[in-house]
Amino acid sequence: MTTRRELANAIRALSMDAVQAAQSGHPGAPMGMADIAEVLWNDFLRHNPANPHWPNRDRFVMSNGHGSMLVYSLLHLTGYDVPMEALRQFRQLDSGTPGHPEVGDTPGVETTTGPLGQGLANAVGMALAEHILAGQFNRPGHPLVDHFTYCFLGDGCLMEGISHEACSLAGTLGLGKLVAVYDDNGISIDGKVRQWFTDDTPARFRAYGWHVVEAVDGHDAEAVRAAIETARTVTDRPSLICAKTTIGFGAPNVCGTHGVHGAPLGDDEIQASREFLGWDHPPFEIPDSIYDRWDARARGNAAEAQWRQTLAAYREAHPELAADFERRMAGELPSTFAAHAQAFIEKAQAEGGDDASRKHSQAVLNGFGPHLPELTGGSADLTGSNNTWWKDCSAVSAEDPGGNYLFYGVREFGMTAIMNGMALHGGLIPYAGTFLVFSDYARNAVRMAALMGVRSILVYTHDSIGLGEDGPTHQPIEQLPALRLIPNLDVWRPCDLTETAVAWQMALTRSDGPSAMALSRQKLPHQSRQNDEIEGIRRGGYILREPAVEPQGIIMASGSEVGMAMDAADALEARGHAIRVVSVPCLERFLAQSAAYRESVLPAAIQARAAVEAAQPDSWRALVRHDVGLVGLRQFGASAPGDRVYEHMGLTTDAVVSALEQQLEQ
Repeated sequence: MTTRRELANAIRALSMDAVQAAQSGHPGAPMGMADIAEVLWNDFLRHNPANPHWPNRDRFVMSNGHGSMLVYSLLHLTGYDVPMEALRQFRQLDSGTPGHPEVGDTPGVETTTGPLGQGLANAVGMALAEHILAGQFNRPGHPLVDHFTYCFLGDGCLMEGISHEACSLAGTLGLGKLVAVYDDNGISIDGKVRQWFTDDTPARFRAYGWHVVEAVDGHDAEAVRAAIETARTVTDRPSLICAKTTIGFGAPNVCGTHGVHGAPLGDDEIQASREFLGWDHPPFEIPDSIYDRWDARARGNAAEAQWRQTLAAYREAHPELAADFERRMAGELPSTFAAHAQAFIEKAQAEGGDDASRKHSQAVLNGFGPHLPELTGGSADLTGSNNTWWKDCSAVSAEDPGGNYLFYGVREFGMTAIMNGMALHGGLIPYAGTFLVFSDYARNAVRMAALMGVRSILVYTHDSIGLGEDGPTHQPIEQLPALRLIPNLDVWRPCDLTETAVAWQMALTRSDGPSAMALSRQKLPHQSRQNDEIEGIRRGGYILREPAVEPQGIIMASGSEVGMAMDAADALEARGHAIRVVSVPCLERFLAQSAAYRESVLPAAIQARAAVEAAQPDSWRALVRHDVGLVGLRQFGASAPGDRVYEHMGLTTDAVVSALEQQLEQ
């Protein structure tokens, strides 16, 4: 009879063999957590290797993602399409088994867990999505949305500040379907963590409002099973299981030391480990008897089939809700949305109106929101300033999970990573706001959203020195170009209601990555354009003003400086110069257009060009021929009314006129 320890030892053997073959990696965590993983995956986790994406599966996240061979071993052993050759090629190009788990690269991996702590925040987001969707869809006798989110984490995850942000909110919201397992092995890269990490972790999580099961022997399968059983019965708050383990369990000479954390064991220690564990099989060889005990395909198919019956009964009882659920989980927008959006955009252009683009954004949410039940908003304690609340919003809480708005509190990093988890779960399109300058706090989660290609929408208001009196600490200078450096992130900076509506439409219809909105505090003038010119907004850049004769120069701008560009063009025209104005609400979109389109907007023959933006200007270097044409900010701002700060910083219509005249006179 194959024992539980032998099943766990299969993980240990595969992990140490793969790390040794790659000559890099982290064998310590997989070997230390193997017994816990064996119990969770064989006794509790509801999943289907034949269909890794069925909606009501349990989610499993390994936040300490450097221990990725634990995940790959589990996926291989339970029957996912992760063949032994993929394990042999661990950490090699196109192997499907990268150094850290990457969503989309490996079947069964739910999120990309690279930087420590973000996987935990993603798991909070997944559990939050389950909480919201259950509130919106479940009906008496029809538990359509009913699954757990399990998360493994280590000391490093808990040292990261994001763990506080995410876990504090999870406790407040009562996410009872979230079970986290803390691998308390006392070791990190630098050695024994007691030299720098002496937190009373159980007390910390109790203070958050979590249920805590402490002092669990992580190498005693029955103790682990009892702890998970207990955690699953507590449904009004999340649970933390504190499991004491030995890092590198099974490696007799290095277990319990930082030497086993992030380096191959070496041939001699691997042989010693095999002898210690009683594992007498060659590298990358698993006996059939162990495969048979691990194989989850039959029970996975049965679990999904049972849920499909639940869905069928739900569809019969609540056909409209069922259709909406299936559409949302497929990531599809309502069939009527495109027409509603286009009608709103054309009405916006016809009616116009000068206002701050943050308020335009709220107007768009009021127009689009009623047609998008999956839209789930929020703000990091700036709801009234970000204008992220719209007329049909209702707050999500522990008592009322069926809402569509989250008060995240002052947690920019946690908010963004939680949104990533919500988007990965499916069924919701999360958006949330803060000030643009605070995007720095959240930057790594923004990067992860772009890396994973999730549909989240980042609303960044107070996007320039125009916010005024709050001064240089709150006035973004380098944030716009910094965000533009992130691959696969669309950064929109609209100049009026029409551009704001198009930006939202593009962000909502985009399914392969996140979008950021940079929105003004100050009022912006409405711009005149024809309906057939709106397509240019979608392309990211277009001709907004064309002179009556062949243009001699071009002024480019985004957002609040488009009005300044128009004024500068008028001033230059009065001096006898024909000037084209190009609005560029999304530089990434514009640069991705065909060469022919870009040439039609910015002809190479027109050398006199200026780009004006209330930010560090280097984003525009590819489009401007001479440095004198870069009109922006290269120093921090000042505390004064917004118009006085613009003048003080030299960001004026006269500066734009001068920049172009210097080129025209050459």
